[in-house]
Amino acid sequence: MTRPAGELRSQRWYGDTISSGLRSFSHRARTRQLGYLPEEHLGKPVVAILNTWSDINPCHSHLRERAQAVKRGVWQAGGFPLEFPVSTLSETFQKPTPMLYRNLLAMETEELLRSYPVDGAVLLGGCDKSTPALLMGAASVDLPTVFVPAGPMLPGHWRGEVLGSGTDMWKYWDDRRAGLIGDCELTELESGLARSPGHCMTMGTASTLTAAAEALGVTVPGASSIPAVDSGHERMAAASGLRIVELVRQGRMLSQILTPDAFADAVTTVLGLGGSTNAVIHLIALAGRAGVRLTLDDFDRIARTVPVLANVRPGGERHLMEDFHFAGGLPGFLSRITDLLHLDRPTVAHDTLREQLAGARVHHDDVIRPRDNPVAEEGGVAVLRGNLCPDGAVIKHIAAEPRLLRHTGPAVVFDDYRTLQRTIDDPALGITPDHVLVLRGAGPKGGPGMPEYGMLPIPAYLLKQGVRDMVRISDARMSGTSYGTCVLHIAPESYVGGPLALVRTGDLITLDVAARSLQLDVPEDELALRRSAWVAPPARYERGYGALYGEQITQADTGCDFAFLARPGTVPDPYVG
Repeated sequence: MTRPAGELRSQRWYGDTISSGLRSFSHRARTRQLGYLPEEHLGKPVVAILNTWSDINPCHSHLRERAQAVKRGVWQAGGFPLEFPVSTLSETFQKPTPMLYRNLLAMETEELLRSYPVDGAVLLGGCDKSTPALLMGAASVDLPTVFVPAGPMLPGHWRGEVLGSGTDMWKYWDDRRAGLIGDCELTELESGLARSPGHCMTMGTASTLTAAAEALGVTVPGASSIPAVDSGHERMAAASGLRIVELVRQGRMLSQILTPDAFADAVTTVLGLGGSTNAVIHLIALAGRAGVRLTLDDFDRIARTVPVLANVRPGGERHLMEDFHFAGGLPGFLSRITDLLHLDRPTVAHDTLREQLAGARVHHDDVIRPRDNPVAEEGGVAVLRGNLCPDGAVIKHIAAEPRLLRHTGPAVVFDDYRTLQRTIDDPALGITPDHVLVLRGAGPKGGPGMPEYGMLPIPAYLLKQGVRDMVRISDARMSGTSYGTCVLHIAPESYVGGPLALVRTGDLITLDVAARSLQLDVPEDELALRRSAWVAPPARYERGYGALYGEQITQADTGCDFAFLARPGTVPDPYVG
């Protein structure tokens, strides 16, 4: 049913006559000050366009133009668009990590949407943390919402090779450390890795999370894989503007889309894509905002039921996101796992996912594999338990060397990332390929912000011997574009006294992915002694946002949200009069 203009949330601000009161008169007068006629906005759905564009975010450098396309769609559908700049969260430049600020953007999104006269929202993002942050904030307000993914950049090129941004950065940096290439090659690579606006074009965190958003049903169909500079991307933005006005008129709230079934399908999608481990944290956090319980055990349970069908780097062999898009994109991918999905749930574009996937097909069987020829038999992420990670840890095992998926070796412990960088190449450490590299102090509180330190560097002298993977464990995250036998997100983290804080160099550690186990092979009485001697480190921040973060951040297994934002409870709309 179409919602009458008088039921629009924005009408509480604007009213429609002088008799509506002083505040409504003031709001209309200030809107005239902005240059708008009454006919342009009164009685029409007001749509907030939240834009994460900035001059320092290459993933979003085209979103200024895409916001204009969204406005075209809103105007065409009879709505009134208002653009709001919000935090950009540039993965490339923001330090110590944008993860420290994900919840800040979520707070900004929530409070902006609640406090202004808007009836619905279009969210423009895509760089790793921006997607979950925008959706977390929007979920806490619960207005009609459409997400517009920034889209992947063009493939990289260098000396006849097709490059994947991020993935090949790690690869060629190791080649340089091994002495296989020099500074001239790296200078050329600087200009070849990232050739256009858009986020990483591998199945890294950005592509994984925008695919998850599409699987949740909060984008128009096929939106997540359209290359950022393709004209189809602008058309998608305009279509999103058209759609949000209809959603407002229907009264279809975000909570009607973000259901338990939607989250189950998003997890299935992430695992079947061989996607980033970061999606585990972000989807758990987003589900919490939507009032849906999602746990590490759900990821591990679903992983055992879904094959990896996306042959996209780094989990796949060779293809990139542009290949995935033209092979059928996410609709094509989902069409091959319909038996694992909840097809009768709504999306922003259709009454059911079944309707949305009607006619979807795959055009390249090596990019999106058929079920009888998967990239891997099980989903690409495994959840580990054991005395080193009583609350869980994760590993992207399809990006690891198979020989290391069951391994016992002595630990080499680093208390912080700076020390690791300074000393990892020192032969005096005696590191061999059988050692287990351990980094602590890099979790949510200790990082701070849980930086992407988890792909610990291998000693240069081992790289020169041809070693390209070792078992590495930490309470950090790793880039979704990276690879290797990296155990991540160990919870509870070492900074709060988790078992990782008790590991000493020389202790034996056993990883067994098939058994979903990570064990510190030290007697419990010895661990008890070490635990009694452990001293909590000082707070990372004494004031400001960092102090708030340190006080409120939760652990990785529960999504790293702020406790005061994650807890249930209602927040009233503001009094407008």
